[in-house]
Amino acid sequence: MCISAAEATFSGTTLYAGRRNHPDHGLIHVIGYQNTAENLSAGPNAMVLHLPAVHMTPDHFIDIGRDADILERMVDAVRPVPASAPTVMDWMGDDDETRAVHVFEHDVYTVVMASDPALIPAALGQVPPHRRPALTPELFAFYAERYPTHTIALCCFDNARAQRAKPLLMWYEPLDAGQLALPALDCHTGGAPDLEAEVEVDHWVLFGTDEASGLWGEVVDYRVGMRHRLREFLPDTVVGRRFEGAMPNGDFVVDHEDLLIGGLDAVRRVGPA
Repeated sequence: MCISAAEATFSGTTLYAGRRNHPDHGLIHVIGYQNTAENLSAGPNAMVLHLPAVHMTPDHFIDIGRDADILERMVDAVRPVPASAPTVMDWMGDDDETRAVHVFEHDVYTVVMASDPALIPAALGQVPPHRRPALTPELFAFYAERYPTHTIALCCFDNARAQRAKPLLMWYEPLDAGQLALPALDCHTGGAPDLEAEVEVDHWVLFGTDEASGLWGEVVDYRVGMRHRLREFLPDTVVGRRFEGAMPNGDFVVDHEDLLIGGLDAVRRVGPA
């Protein structure tokens, strides 16, 4: 489950979205993303993530240090729960600083991040040549049309073999504080995704919030000695499930209030407006 700048395969995907009342940043959302990427193109490649953020800088990417297994620990927390019937999801169609482009290194990626996708191609010159992908105009025209208010992160990589990277963990002020959203559009050809298609999924989807009751979710067993600066962004409990099979192309979204009441039963699969 991912959008790539050229032909690639992605496996072992884990997605996390959480809502936190952070002591320094206030009400924020946190997204975690991890997979194994295999570049099938002749040159460099990239993953593209669209994030429902008001504004982001490199400081919004969280350093996980030695805790590269944080998403695995969340999966472990929910894995023993007996699987229920597959969830039926609804398909829904419904200034200079903020326009800045940021280029920076994060684990195996060189990240190009912008609030306007039209600015990304011109910034590729700042990406090292061995990680600089060739971009198709139709892909970024798609993002400009369908996600004009989102922050776009182009995560460039050069690994020819499948490689399990550390999780990407990001915090941001959300466009809609009442809705948690996970970028989950699927297209591995370098072109724009087909919004009418069904796509094969095989991944874990996780949600967390610090506003739930004591009986909500499953407790996550984090590493003893985790840095407090990282722990402040992570949930005590999570709900999650492995989703498999054919599903409509789109993102995973859930209203926060519905998540507190209905858990994963409230999650929807949603296309861009």
